Amino acid sequence: MLLSLYIENFALIDKLELEFGAGLNVLTGETGAGKSIILDAIDAVLGGKVSSRVIRTGSKRAIIEGNFTSNSILAAWLSEQEIDLLDESSVVISREITVNTSNIRSRSRVNGVLVNRQLMNGLRSRLVEITAQGQTVQVGQSAQVRNWLDSYGPDALIKQRSLVASAFSSYQEAHLLLERRRTSERERLQKLDLLTYQAKELGDANLSEANELEKLLQEQERLNHVVELQQMSYKVYQALYQSDGEGFTACDLLGDSEAILMDMVEFDTQELQPLLELIRDAQTAVTEVARQINAYGAGLEADPQRLDEVEERIRELKQICRKYGPSLSEAIEHYNGIQAQLKELKDGEQSIENLEKLEQQRLEELLSDCKQLTKLRSATAALLEAEIVRELKPLAMDKVQFKVQLTPISPTANGSDKIGFLFSPNPGEPLQPLCETASGGEMSRFLLALKACFSATDNAETMVFDEIDVGVSGRVAQAIAEKLHQLSLGMQVLCVTHQPLVAAMADRHFHVQKQVINQIKGEKENNGHGKERTVVRITALDNLDKRRNEIAQLAGGKSANDAVAFAESLLAKAATHRQGKGKEKGRRKKK
Repeated sequence: MLLSLYIENFALIDKLELEFGAGLNVLTGETGAGKSIILDAIDAVLGGKVSSRVIRTGSKRAIIEGNFTSNSILAAWLSEQEIDLLDESSVVISREITVNTSNIRSRSRVNGVLVNRQLMNGLRSRLVEITAQGQTVQVGQSAQVRNWLDSYGPDALIKQRSLVASAFSSYQEAHLLLERRRTSERERLQKLDLLTYQAKELGDANLSEANELEKLLQEQERLNHVVELQQMSYKVYQALYQSDGEGFTACDLLGDSEAILMDMVEFDTQELQPLLELIRDAQTAVTEVARQINAYGAGLEADPQRLDEVEERIRELKQICRKYGPSLSEAIEHYNGIQAQLKELKDGEQSIENLEKLEQQRLEELLSDCKQLTKLRSATAALLEAEIVRELKPLAMDKVQFKVQLTPISPTANGSDKIGFLFSPNPGEPLQPLCETASGGEMSRFLLALKACFSATDNAETMVFDEIDVGVSGRVAQAIAEKLHQLSLGMQVLCVTHQPLVAAMADRHFHVQKQVINQIKGEKENNGHGKERTVVRITALDNLDKRRNEIAQLAGGKSANDAVAFAESLLAKAATHRQGKGKEKGRRKKK
């Protein structure tokens, strides 16, 4: 429960402190008086979005502080977040909002401990539930409607939703594993095809010698110059051994040299005999060279076919080197590497059948869990439909039709249901989506009925309604007033209203108004305006006369006798209603 609220430099509020009580707390005042600013401040202190415009003109900092009652569940949760309680009965939440020329900053604290937005969101859901006509958008959102339905259901439904989330996660894991394996399989097959092609190309090339290309290039040169080689071989032969002309050959000269040395040896055997042996060896060597060069030249012959073969092979090997080289030895090494990779790829072939079976198994488990969740939701939907209709009937909607529509969708972490609210306020009219069909007044009553349905299971101890009674009057306004009072018997209710019937039912009544005041010198210098400033003031209507006059203002616009009499009758009727409901609540407690 919200015990007190301190606001400083927020919107039109310079400084304000409010103390709320149990039961129904009502804020009234003229349109534009600033009633919704109070609710905006409550939203802001609980982590709601803010902009620089919330800071009062001329100020650079706004402060909001709320003091809430605690309970054992909240205390345990705060303990889990490592936040100490100031005392056993209250929790103090504050938010400081500052602005400069470039940006806006805010800091939230719980019992003096600096906290982040995520923690504030968790704390907010445990303290306050704010309802406004703007929630029409949420009514049309399947995710929000689903959360409403599930929170209304039994513990078994919440447990089943957790099972679905777990099953969906397991299915996603199996599906992604299969997809990765399929992608890997495609990549493996593509690589296998490429390497098989390369291996065939290299295998067909019959690479055996790393220097084959060099040998072929030499053979190509020989085949291209057969005639020249024959001619030059014959010339060498003639020069060494047999000349067709008159000149002497190398063998002739060596023979003459041998004869002379033989004569010389007779006179100096020791010195000249080794030289004679060298001459004889040279003559033998020259003779052998002459013989071989003659045979070489005789063996040479033009072979165009062989030349074509050699040139074709050279082109093939050069192409292989360009693709897999640059040298032939590197191409051979690449070929050997391909052979090893092919062996590894073929040995590593695995069937994806097992992964497909696992995915199918996980999908079937997910579908089964989703089916059970849908069954629980359908049963919960029937209960919610009946209670919503029961809550709406006292709100002058006794002919209303309401249905929770569950439409099958593909399984998700939240199940396989798209959930929507269908609504028909008039007999004979078909059910249509609530957010498209309901008028403003009908939506107000629906939201009130919806919150009434969830009041027993809602964690929050304070419920806030921002002009929930807009667009209604007379009997409907009275029904809304009674419903708000009924809710306030089990929790604290804060309500901004223009309805005298609702105001009369309040346990604590506040009047909100704007006042024009003379600002102090420092403020004038800061905001650049004149001497006067507009501020919001709130007065607690503590006695019957003040309340009667305020309700008279709401009813007739003036404190005329008729309006005052009407206000008195409303207050008397409200007192009787509260007394009767109080006794009824007491009897229920005794039972």
